[in-house]
Order: sequence, then structure tokens, then C-alpha cells
Amino acid sequence: QVQLVESGGNSVQAGGSLRLSCAASGDTNNRLYMGWFRQPPGKEREGVASIYSYSGTTYYADSVKGRFTISQDNAKNTLYLQMNSLNPDDTAMYYCATSCGYISFRDALRPSAYKCWGPGTQVTVSS
Repeated sequence: QVQLVESGGNSVQAGGSLRLSCAASGDTNNRLYMGWFRQPPGKEREGVASIYSYSGTTYYADSVKGRFTISQDNAKNTLYLQMNSLNPDDTAMYYCATSCGYISFRDALRPSAYKCWGPGTQVTVSS
């Protein structure tokens, strides 16, 4: 089983930037899709960005396109999320997840498709 640990969450002013990291350990051979998800207070978890580990193909929610960038360092087994031009609507608990098996590309941003999750890191953006 793979273990995921997120880091980099913080409180920032609107317009600021943060970079989240997700370190993977354990059985990292079955990651296939890796993604970032978030859950704002009182709302459902939503997909933010994901990447197909073998090809590097990326997927983004419309709300973050042009502001967030997902990337991976396979040598370090680490996933990143660079977040720029943050606004208060980006306030949420951010989770790293991996599919831990096959999923369709159509489900790349669907939280229920992912089996393996980290504990999350809090991002708070103030106006």
C-alpha cells in the first residue's frame, strides 16, 4: 500500500502563491493517476488537478486553469501543486491522492475514483 503525506499548506493573502508537495512512500508502483483535490468548509470534495504518471498528461478544473500547475518528480516520488493568484475561494483542505490502480481518463478529476489518500493540508486565503 502507498502512503501519501502532503505539505506546504499555509495562510496567505489574496494574490499570493503556495506550492504544495505530496511525498509518496511504500508501494509506489501502482500510482497511475495522481491528483490534488480540495474540500472547502461545508462543501463536497472536488478535483483540482491530476496527472497521468506515465505520460505526464494533466487535467485541471476550470476554476484553477491558468493559475495552478501540477507536476511530478518521479525520482523523488513527489507530486507538486503550484498555486498562483490565490483567492479566498481557494480556501480548503487540500488532499493528494493516487488511483492505486486503473481508472478511466474520464474520471481523472473525480474524487470517488481514487483509492489512496493523504491526510490533507490546509490552505487559507484571506482577502
